[in-house]
Amino acid sequence: MSTNSGQPTLLIYGSYGFVGDLVAREAIDRGLDPILAGRDRERVRKQIDELEQRGRRFSLEDPVTVATALEDVDCVLNCAGPFSNTAEALVEGCLRSETDYVDITGEIPVIESIHDRDAEATEAGITLLPAAALSTIPMDCLAAHLADRLPEATHLALGVDSFRVPSIGTLRTVIEGADTENAVRRDGDLESAPTGWKTREIDFGRGERPAVTMPMGDISTAHYTTGIPNVEMYAVMPQPARTALRLHRYLSPVFESKPVRWTLKQLVGVREGPSERARERGSAYVWGEARTEDGERVVSRLRTPDPYVVTVDGAVTVAERVLAGDADAGFQTPAGAFGADFVFELEGVEGFFDEETPAETSPVSPLLQ
Repeated sequence: MSTNSGQPTLLIYGSYGFVGDLVAREAIDRGLDPILAGRDRERVRKQIDELEQRGRRFSLEDPVTVATALEDVDCVLNCAGPFSNTAEALVEGCLRSETDYVDITGEIPVIESIHDRDAEATEAGITLLPAAALSTIPMDCLAAHLADRLPEATHLALGVDSFRVPSIGTLRTVIEGADTENAVRRDGDLESAPTGWKTREIDFGRGERPAVTMPMGDISTAHYTTGIPNVEMYAVMPQPARTALRLHRYLSPVFESKPVRWTLKQLVGVREGPSERARERGSAYVWGEARTEDGERVVSRLRTPDPYVVTVDGAVTVAERVLAGDADAGFQTPAGAFGADFVFELEGVEGFFDEETPAETSPVSPLLQ
């Protein structure tokens, strides 16, 4: 860990990607003076010149190299996806250099692997806090709120309604992890289920819409935050996307071939992320339901700004809180570290909108009243 007596040092890895660049600019605007970093020397150099910040290029192949690069750093904020390719090396480097770690992953295996290093992080006195993004911050805080409303809950369902064009990095992550098997949590254990295996009509706050089960990181984080043993995740998707998810079960051998994956990654590379105007106009509706074995049930909702806006705000805010020493050592989740109301530290979040009656019999959504 850095021994500098001045301002704590934040390093943003993958700072030149679409989301990473937004995060870097937000961190600079907040006066954090981050070190910009990544594997691509030319892209790091270009960003350093443009933003007039310190920069550092290092690869992740050698743990000693990573640890050395982090010796003067207090916290790493990892924005380089797919995180299955970057998180393990950076976490190892953080453990060796006693540096706190934050990322914006939504990948279940990555979150689980970081959770497995809880004891090491506790012994090293560092925080490991993955998934500091949308959907996890709103979902995690909503899950904690629902658990507070219904402490006896045994089942938790969470969902998000916000369709928008993803960035290059997001698409590459989706392609990389399209065949993730761990889609639900039952009785505390991750269980294999096909992506999109279940469809449910959910009122997210603007009328019922069909949502499908998705292997989102909240299946892990919400469980660790609340202790609720059964967790499902849903996302609203247009019909073509739902059809594609169902077909993926049968076409997965094709998608798994290296030539097809390479071609898809090149194709998504032609598309940039949403414009600033689109991000300013975007929004997301987050829904959650907790229930007990005997049928008692509570429902709550949140409304947030655009997913990219929440991700940038959330990632930097979490990094600020970790740098300030507000998170305990060991593996942490956003709500586990900072409480259910942490989501309201993010600009433009509205809620919690609580239902006192089951959603099926509630004539008008609280968000529409």
